[in-house]
Amino acid sequence: MFLENLSILNYKNIEEAEISFSQKLNCFIGGNGAGKTNLLDSIYYLSFCKSFFNSLDQLNIRHEEQYAILKGGYKRAGTEENISCALQRGQKKQFKRNAKTYKRLVDHIGLIPLVMVTPSDVNLIIGGSDERRRFIDGVISQFDHGYLKSLLNYNKALFQRNTLLKQFASNNYFDEESLSIWDMQLVENGGTIHEKRKQFVDKLIPVFQHYYSYVSGGKEQVELVFQSDLTGRSFEEELKTALPRDRRVQHTSVGVHKEDLLLNLGGYPIRKIGSQGQNKTYLIALKLAQFEFMKEVTGLKPILLLDDIFDKLDKERVEKIVQLVANDHFGQIFITDTNREHLDGIIQSVNTEYKIFEVENGEVNLP
Repeated sequence: MFLENLSILNYKNIEEAEISFSQKLNCFIGGNGAGKTNLLDSIYYLSFCKSFFNSLDQLNIRHEEQYAILKGGYKRAGTEENISCALQRGQKKQFKRNAKTYKRLVDHIGLIPLVMVTPSDVNLIIGGSDERRRFIDGVISQFDHGYLKSLLNYNKALFQRNTLLKQFASNNYFDEESLSIWDMQLVENGGTIHEKRKQFVDKLIPVFQHYYSYVSGGKEQVELVFQSDLTGRSFEEELKTALPRDRRVQHTSVGVHKEDLLLNLGGYPIRKIGSQGQNKTYLIALKLAQFEFMKEVTGLKPILLLDDIFDKLDKERVEKIVQLVANDHFGQIFITDTNREHLDGIIQSVNTEYKIFEVENGEVNLP
């Protein structure tokens, strides 16, 4: 799986670009604000039908322009795939695969497997449990539409149950039978979600630990712990037990919407004791473990986007990361950095095909 060429028109600060890529390593060099991250984001967009950074498509269209167009030519399992997206202010975006318009964008998700690592991933460490659940759900949902359906149904039932609890408190009455309808849906869908999340984390743990140990030189011990009220317990019974509390606080206090992924370093939460370098190493190892999971599920090597990953890392860890991802186990890689000399030194240490692009004010050029 690799991206052969990319065409961009009016995407963020990029007015126009036509780029052909190496099948292995591609590096974008330029100052802050030059447009390097926007290039990676355009590649991300063609995989996920949305920006990694902006949920509102209007913000992805270049200022004072009315539309943006992205086109990518891919080689997927030996077959040519042409993916295009048209964004226009005030209109619904249009996604096409080989000139045929998708009726549902969800049908495209998973076709072009991709993993992106950015500085904003630190929210997985410092953010709330919803950030970590979103990470887990985002990976599983790409390849398991049954899981996505269960997740949507669960969230709908949760909203309805919470609405009823608020109404009961407001009107000073209680109807357990009407609540039980939503309880049944929570239990049915929550059981599926819980088991698939647990299976995913169980697969992730050994691979994550392997990558962290490699990059850190085996100097630190890390662990992922899946935390849930439902582990070894009946969700139905937990809901019944929690009902008096739920009526008091007017929301559902147990369930898969409370699950979390604990990120530990040396037995302690990394958010409390981790240095910036350790945090970044942790996140990169987590995303590389995600890569392995997606590779196993699809049988394809996902495209790997590494945005400004070298900042805050010592020279030894940087070299190990590049040597790791540059081997044949990984596929096509895109890297951004501000330091050309820094990156030249790293590339010289690995024996792989590569291309370097200079980015300035949204323009992309070969040096």
